[in-house]
Amino acid sequence: MSYRILVGSYANEIYTVSFDPDTSSISLVSSITVGYHPSWITPHPTDKSLVFAGLEQAEGKIVVVRYDEGGKGSLVGEVSSGGADPCTLLAAGTELLIGNYSSGTFTTIPLIPEPPHLQVSQSSTLRFTGTGPNKERQEASHLHQVFLHPTRAELLIPDLGADVTRRFVKDASGVWVPSGVVAYKAGGGPRHVVVLSNDILYTVLELTNEVTAHRLPPAPEEPTLLACVHTLRTAAPREAWPDMFAAEILVATSPTPYLYVSNRDDPSSEGDTIAVFSLADPAKPELVNEVRSGLRHLRGMWFGGEDARWLIAGGVLGGGVKVFERVDGGKDLKQVASLALEAPTGFLWL
Repeated sequence: MSYRILVGSYANEIYTVSFDPDTSSISLVSSITVGYHPSWITPHPTDKSLVFAGLEQAEGKIVVVRYDEGGKGSLVGEVSSGGADPCTLLAAGTELLIGNYSSGTFTTIPLIPEPPHLQVSQSSTLRFTGTGPNKERQEASHLHQVFLHPTRAELLIPDLGADVTRRFVKDASGVWVPSGVVAYKAGGGPRHVVVLSNDILYTVLELTNEVTAHRLPPAPEEPTLLACVHTLRTAAPREAWPDMFAAEILVATSPTPYLYVSNRDDPSSEGDTIAVFSLADPAKPELVNEVRSGLRHLRGMWFGGEDARWLIAGGVLGGGVKVFERVDGGKDLKQVASLALEAPTGFLWL
């Protein structure tokens, strides 16, 4: 059995690749030029032939692409993202939810059956403000992910610039409204989150290379900090490597719960690391392994296959795309395939 995977990029293309576990190979099927930096991809919630991607530019755009059975894409439409540099998208229910990084704006656009499948005339945008002590990265509110809680109607939006994850619930009219925050240490820079089924929220703090665990009751109840641990066993001096930050965070529960975090721009000749945390005690993540990826600027990674057996990851500045198999119950990663691609950033298993 082979898998089709879409790959976003910091080039102008979205790539379609094919991964064949039987031959331990990954190959380029096709690519489509859609515009500047289509870094994040999300599928339509019901029409699996449609995907949405954000163009990270000053006048942010959302492109709509339809894929045929062979994995070839065609551009269906393009609309405004409601802000600058849309780096995160989520299509859920009847709407597309967008986090615009540079403008600190959260935009919702209703989904419609007809092309371009987005009713931009009915879109709504909220602007947030906030700062942190890191003068270069936290001079304003910077939304970095839109995440839907897996078991209830609550949105979580990490704001790297304000050191909070913003919480949203729907009001009586079905509109997402703010309902509290999860607060972090000053200068941490929350980037991405995941939630374990027992309602523990894990957040990767990009600017300090840390992971936090919070008990997260339903909003507006307050979260409780359970743990804060480093994503590197031995940290390089910040003054020597000022841009060595954490990036992605994922959780896999079968056969054993583990948390995976990417660290980018490591000075090692063996490339960036993927940190593996045991969740034997979900309230206390324990760093049990660091896997050298051979990738440079490891920004994005994603699971695929039964029981999240496969992990695909990309190096924006080198190494292309690599597929790893989770082995030793998930504690370790074994590289099984690689492919040279320009500036891969995000992934979607079809």
